Amino acid sequence: MQGKGLIKFLVVVIAIACLYSLSFTFVTRKVERDAVAYAKGDITKEKAYLDSMAGEVVYNLGIANYTYREAKGNEIALGLDLKGGMNVTMEVSLQELVRNLANNPKDENFNKALENATVRSKNSQNGYVSLFVEEFKKLSPNTPLASFFATKDNTAYVKPNSTDAQVASFLEREATNAIDNSFKVLRTRIDKFGVTSPNIQLQQGTNRILIELPGVTDEDRVRKLLQGSARLEFWQTYDNMEIYPMLENVNSALAATLKETEKTGQGTTDTATADSTDAGLLATLGANQDSVSTDSSENQLAQQNPLFNILRPATAMAPNNQIVLAPGPIVGYAQLRDTAKVNRYLAHPVVKQIIPGNVQLLWGVKPSPRTPEQLELYAVKPSGADAGPILSGNVITDAKDDFDPQSNSPMVTMYMNSEGAREWRRITASASADPNNKQAIAIVLDGVVYSAPTVQGEIPNGISQITGNFTIEDTKDLANVLKAGRLPTTAKIVEEAVVGPTLGQAAIDAGINSAIIGLLIVLVFMIFYYNRGGWVANIAVIFNVFFLMGVMASLNAVLTLPGIAGIVLTLGTAVDANVLIYERIREELALGKSVRQAIADGYKHAMPSILDSQITTFLVGVILFFFGSGPILGFATTLMIGIITSLFTAIFITRIIFDWMLNKGWDIKVSYPWSANTLTNANFAFVQNRKKLYLASGLFIVIGFIFIFTKGFSLGVDFQGGRTYTVRYENPINLEEVRSNLNQTFGLTTEVKIYGADNQVRVTTTYHIEDTDDAADKEVLAKLNEGLSKIDGNSYEILSSQKVGPTIANDIKSRAVYAGIFSIIVIALYILIRFRKWQYSLAAAIPTIHDALVILVLFSMLDGIVPFSLDIDQHFVAAILTVIAYSVNDTVVVFDRLREYLGMSKRKNEDISETVNLAINKTLSRTIVTSLTVIFVMAILFIFGGEVIRGFSFAILVGIIVATYSSICLAAPLIVDLQKKPSTADASDAQSAQNATIRTAKV
Repeated sequence: MQGKGLIKFLVVVIAIACLYSLSFTFVTRKVERDAVAYAKGDITKEKAYLDSMAGEVVYNLGIANYTYREAKGNEIALGLDLKGGMNVTMEVSLQELVRNLANNPKDENFNKALENATVRSKNSQNGYVSLFVEEFKKLSPNTPLASFFATKDNTAYVKPNSTDAQVASFLEREATNAIDNSFKVLRTRIDKFGVTSPNIQLQQGTNRILIELPGVTDEDRVRKLLQGSARLEFWQTYDNMEIYPMLENVNSALAATLKETEKTGQGTTDTATADSTDAGLLATLGANQDSVSTDSSENQLAQQNPLFNILRPATAMAPNNQIVLAPGPIVGYAQLRDTAKVNRYLAHPVVKQIIPGNVQLLWGVKPSPRTPEQLELYAVKPSGADAGPILSGNVITDAKDDFDPQSNSPMVTMYMNSEGAREWRRITASASADPNNKQAIAIVLDGVVYSAPTVQGEIPNGISQITGNFTIEDTKDLANVLKAGRLPTTAKIVEEAVVGPTLGQAAIDAGINSAIIGLLIVLVFMIFYYNRGGWVANIAVIFNVFFLMGVMASLNAVLTLPGIAGIVLTLGTAVDANVLIYERIREELALGKSVRQAIADGYKHAMPSILDSQITTFLVGVILFFFGSGPILGFATTLMIGIITSLFTAIFITRIIFDWMLNKGWDIKVSYPWSANTLTNANFAFVQNRKKLYLASGLFIVIGFIFIFTKGFSLGVDFQGGRTYTVRYENPINLEEVRSNLNQTFGLTTEVKIYGADNQVRVTTTYHIEDTDDAADKEVLAKLNEGLSKIDGNSYEILSSQKVGPTIANDIKSRAVYAGIFSIIVIALYILIRFRKWQYSLAAAIPTIHDALVILVLFSMLDGIVPFSLDIDQHFVAAILTVIAYSVNDTVVVFDRLREYLGMSKRKNEDISETVNLAINKTLSRTIVTSLTVIFVMAILFIFGGEVIRGFSFAILVGIIVATYSSICLAAPLIVDLQKKPSTADASDAQSAQNATIRTAKV
């Protein structure tokens, strides 16, 4: 093997990189185990412990140190189905946006066009704005759109004489801005919520935002947080020197109060406190930090200065090297982990009496890069009759990130409407009136300060430039925040899934058990069948799992239950390359070659089949990744990474091991006496009996279509819309009784299925399917509880819930259909390019469609008969596409062997049916062995993987069996009917390739 040194170097580098990526998970798990041990079952204590560790260094590598928060950001994150939490899809209301941009006209045709566009958007792939423009022109062909949108606020973009195309372009731009700004607002709100490893994604090309919040239990709070309107405000500010005396009083009052609390027996210590002075405190803040203080002195400082111990006043160094209070609106700094404690102190009844009503303290939005663990506290001044902000953000017409022409540094340019410009002129004139004491104006969104620039002078025209120590990213964020103040639209939850931690832990256990058992099955089988070669393959499989997990950690991929299924499936397919190599080595040995030569030739001749089979599977993974959502993305990610790592380990690591064994003089065997000739001399008449097999498959599908048209499918909630709940009763229940109670309560047919255990059910209802607001959610939940509680003496618990709006359901169905069609087209194109004959593409595509239809038929036939759910949902689509990939994987192996035989001069005049049959029989051993390994692991996943993915694993399990059948009995035989004899060009190309190989070998 050429380049062994380079390959060994790559293995070492990749192994070190994977170990480094995985090490963060080990470190965070250690900290979390310590938190559990410390809390002893108290969740509040456990969270407080982890909060206190957030900024502490927990991982010291010498060249780099990582805090717990940083390590947590680099660990393998668990998806909601494993950890529990909440998955939400927000939809920005573009109907509301368009209506508000036109100042809510009363025109009947205008509003009718909005309604029609909303209805069409549920089934159309076109954008909402284009649909609205189409509908409006149908209803009012002679009315220009500019007559509605040439308003005072839009004057910079739309003129009375603007064309419809120009107005449409403006609406498209505003729609994009509204979605982007909503994304910014939601991301900031989620950061404030304090969720560990949240995930928020803007679904490109749509008006939807996907949000995953692991570990969240307060669903109502999340809904209120996410669906509230963005509130941008401008506030007057206080100077730090004005606020510091008040904070001193707060600090002293807290010290006395806490001391009194301890004396009454409610505290844990009785240590006396001492008064502190301005000079003393400032001196302490500026003291030499090199000295090491004892725990007792730290405790004493905390008791004397409870507030200032966690909130450091904003100070600066004077020219005389004295510590003084820093000017400006920032009044203090706190560690991120201490901000909650500062808030508790500020909310204390004693403190609230000290802080006057005309003072508000607000946190900054995020730490500065120079102090990544600290957050600023600002003091703002309520003003006006309502004791609120000095100006509302709805006066802003636009904002953009820009560069200062003088210093070429990043800045933000802000534009206001005429009303806002008048007020802004008055405000800025007042703030800059004293040249020696210019005031700052705080820009506040949802109660958080984004920036507090100092006003340098009166701004007469409503166009302001905000400069400061900004990065380009800072100015982009601030511009988005300013534009969020005029968001003429809202974002509503249209899809929601809540997974309880109990179900999450059960999923983790099921996934881990299935992965471990599946791994053991593969390892044992390979040793059992391939002798010492099996040990080599097993080492490659173990490396494969290690590399797979390491790459996932380095990419910050989220591990979901389908992702674990992808790992289990990878274990089965990981040996596919080894099986191809070993079967080819056995053939070379049978020709009388030496072990060393047989291994070299085995790798060389197996390579085309390995690459073709794995590339087709990888292409399906790519399609799944782009068309899937939620947990399916986890499956697609794992599948693609697994294919890459499988190829690397099977081709390179096993070859390195074999070379090492050969150099050591070891006896290498790839079979036992009993397995050496398994299917070696197979001569089944697949081609001769092909028409019978065609007929059998056709009859089965025809009968199946009768079931599909008469019985139909059980559609999952993500395909039909509605709400679904997983409910667990304390004792076993009668399914019909539960269904009857719920039908009566909801007043319509409710789907109720046993889900796992006898006392666990899944309830799906379309009650209020068109309504996705909070009121509808509460009403449906109340009805559900009313129906479930009718079973006396049997308490229950709702483990998880999911809500999907009809628009989302239609979109998911469309994407699923496109994914299936696109997969078949892409695979057919790849085979056309690879084999250069349309007959091969068609012969691969027909059995692939056949396999998908057979699985659909089985899901219709068996639904309600088997004791587990056979819903058609996103997981089912993933399973179908996986089967499609596997079916082609098997098929191309036979095609590769057929192409090789057609290139042999001795088979030029042989009947093609004989050549095809020989190719099938010669690859039969590989096909059966690979299928068996995958069937083994999928059977384990089906049995032990848990109820959540039982239907998914069943589809793949059955699909693998069907795909094995179709690749042997349908795909290759179809070549005979599509191509009666090999073309001269095909044989010539193959012969040329063989001759080129011979010439290279001679050289």
